Amino acid sequence: MPRRSATMLAATLLLIGLLCASVLFKVPFTEMSPGPTYNTLGVQEKTGTPVITITGHETYPTSGHLNMTTVQVTGANYQPSLVSAIVGWVRDDVLVVPHDNVYPQGQTDQEAQQENAEQFASSEDSAKTAALKQLDIPVGTEVVVAAVAAGGPSEGRLHAGDQIVAVDGVAIGDRLQVAEQVTKHKPGESVVFTVVPQAKSSATPDPANEVQVSVVTAKSDDDGPERAVVGITPSVDHVYPFKIDIGLQDVGGPSAGLMFALGIVDKLTPTDLTGGKFVAGTGTIDDDGAVGPIGGIQMKLIAARDKGAEYFFTPADNCAEAVKGTPSGLTLVKVENLDGAMKALDGIRSGDKAALPSCK
Repeated sequence: MPRRSATMLAATLLLIGLLCASVLFKVPFTEMSPGPTYNTLGVQEKTGTPVITITGHETYPTSGHLNMTTVQVTGANYQPSLVSAIVGWVRDDVLVVPHDNVYPQGQTDQEAQQENAEQFASSEDSAKTAALKQLDIPVGTEVVVAAVAAGGPSEGRLHAGDQIVAVDGVAIGDRLQVAEQVTKHKPGESVVFTVVPQAKSSATPDPANEVQVSVVTAKSDDDGPERAVVGITPSVDHVYPFKIDIGLQDVGGPSAGLMFALGIVDKLTPTDLTGGKFVAGTGTIDDDGAVGPIGGIQMKLIAARDKGAEYFFTPADNCAEAVKGTPSGLTLVKVENLDGAMKALDGIRSGDKAALPSCK
């Protein structure tokens, strides 16, 4: 075979080999893309049931959209090929990020789903609390058993969700009081809990539902002075004066808090907050209404605009990133807290864009 032909054949074979290797070679990245959006004022497509249902309090008609946005993320066990990652890097509707930025090292799909579910539940609770505070509707609290240690002194005696009314006859109003009362005992001594079982717990415990449970304390396993423990984790739950259900399925993470809070406020307010406009957005929210940043903002902007959104409520700390890739026709509105979002809706409803806080 002539040398020139042999060289060309070798180069062709090498190129084919490199192409095959690039397809097979996996790289430690995760891919994000625009996910579904859900109108918090509307109904779920699969079930036809409202996203937010309020019972026990007067509600009012709403119009327009207050859409929460999501991001689709490849699983913890998935790693793209080098070719797939390169294609993702050059596309506007795919975000390629280091795998460990999304999934801590060693985290499984199941663990990630559990974490996302817990964050979503917490965001629902904070959204309800912030919304009712915005409307000056009182929100109560109760101390509950958040978890019972397997094999611990309380296993089979106390249960997750039980409301702790008193310990040794001392009324409990804060979770730290539980440990204070328990550690007054020595290991091996009994401590008496007055609880309302989970199924009967309410904002104002009915003494008829209260039961007393005696638990024998054990010695703590941690270093330091000997102290008594009962093997429970107490926490504080909010208690609402009426029922608010958020019925979305297969959605996780904390980033829907702001839009859930706005949806709740809109349903409880005579004023039609959107005035028929299409508003989407994202952002975590705490109990006092402060809005925090989220991940995947550029993918959420694309998802919102593709769905038809005109305005996008953007957490202040995400503004710098958001302005780099704002889809045409979408107006970014900087939001720092729930009160600011309410004022922005006033401007949107009146058509006064100049009054809107801008990310630019």
